[in-house]
Amino acid sequence: MEAHEPDLVLDLKGLKCPLPVLKSRKAMASLTSGALVRVLTTDPLAGLDIPHFCHEDGHALLAQERSDQGHVFLIRRA
Repeated sequence: MEAHEPDLVLDLKGLKCPLPVLKSRKAMASLTSGALVRVLTTDPLAGLDIPHFCHEDGHALLAQERSDQGHVFLIRRA
């Protein structure tokens, strides 16, 4: 995931469902099409919720990683 330099990093660690998706949606609304966003989460459900959010809103989920600390997502805004 290091090859892509994001336009925005959202540190949403510690937030529980549905806040990671809601905050991602709000932040991405102000970005231009094609912007890269890295989202950091600790909520176990984010592994399902963020990909679903991307699919529903038309964003491209470029990468998804799981670690002991949570999830990291790289998203290209639609």
